[in-house]
Amino acid sequence: MRLRAALGGDGPRLVVKRDDAIPFGFGGNKVRKLQLVLSQAIAAGADALVTTGGVQSNHARATAAAAAKLGLACTIVANGSPPDRPTANALLDALLGAHLEYVSSREERAPAMQRVAERLRAAGRTPYEIPLGASTPTGAAAFARAIGELLEQTSAPDVIVHASSSGGTQAGLVAGCALFGLPTRVIGVSADDSAADIGAQVRRIIEGLAPMVGLDAHTLLERAHLEVDDRFVGAGYGVPTDASREAQALFARNEALFVDHTYTAKAAAAIISYVREGRFKRDATVLFWHTGGQVGLFA
Repeated sequence: MRLRAALGGDGPRLVVKRDDAIPFGFGGNKVRKLQLVLSQAIAAGADALVTTGGVQSNHARATAAAAAKLGLACTIVANGSPPDRPTANALLDALLGAHLEYVSSREERAPAMQRVAERLRAAGRTPYEIPLGASTPTGAAAFARAIGELLEQTSAPDVIVHASSSGGTQAGLVAGCALFGLPTRVIGVSADDSAADIGAQVRRIIEGLAPMVGLDAHTLLERAHLEVDDRFVGAGYGVPTDASREAQALFARNEALFVDHTYTAKAAAAIISYVREGRFKRDATVLFWHTGGQVGLFA
C-alpha cells in the first residue's frame, strides 16, 4: 500500500480485505452476515423481514436489498426522525421498497421490532426478526468462515484491525482465528460503545456460536483473544473526529479507498495512530478489514 510510504515507510506491511467491494447491495460486512441469517429465514418460511438500525444504517440497507432480491417484505425500525429529503442509505431503503417506522431512541428499537412482528403475524404474515447488525451467532459464523476465505487468498496476517459496534463481525473474526489455530490479533475499533460493553457483547455472541462449530463455550472463549479499542469514538456515533477526517483523506489520496465517518474512518484512524506510535514490528503484516459503509459519505 502507498499508505505505508505516506506514514514514513518504516512501519508494518499494510494490506486490506475489501468487504466494501462485495458487489451485492453496495456491499459491506452485513452482506456476509445476511447470507447465513437469511438462509434461516427462508428455512423458517418467512415472507417478511423486520430489522432495526439508525436512519443511515448500513445493515438496514443491506437487509432491504436482500429482501427485494428474495421477494420478501421488509420493515425497518429506525431511531431518529424521517428525513425531509432521503439521502444515502435512507434513499436506498426507499428505492428498495422497505417500509420505515421511526422511534425516538435506540432503546425503543427492539420493543418496536417485536410489535411490528406481532402485527404482521396477526395479519397472517410470517415475519423473521433480525437483530441490530445481524449480530447473532449465525451472523458471526459468516465471519468465522471468512477467515477461511482469507487464508485461501493470502497468508495469515499478524494483526486484523476493523470497526466494531454490535459485535457480530468481531465475534466471528476472533472465533475464526481460534478455530483455524491462528495467532493473529484481532483489534476491534469501537464506533460508539465502551470497550467493556462491546467486549461483553462479543463474548455473548461467541458463546452462542460455540455449539455451531462443535465446541463448548468455555473452550472457544479460552482460545479467543479479544481486544477492543474505544479511544477513537470521539464525540459519539457517526460524529467525525480530526483523526477520522485525516484517515479519510490519507486512504483516499494514497489508495483510492473510501472510508465512512461512522465506522471505517475511525478504524482507519486507529491504524494510522498505531503505525505512528510504533506499535507493530516492521516485518509484521497488518490487515485492515474494510467493512464497507461508503454509502454514508453521501448522507
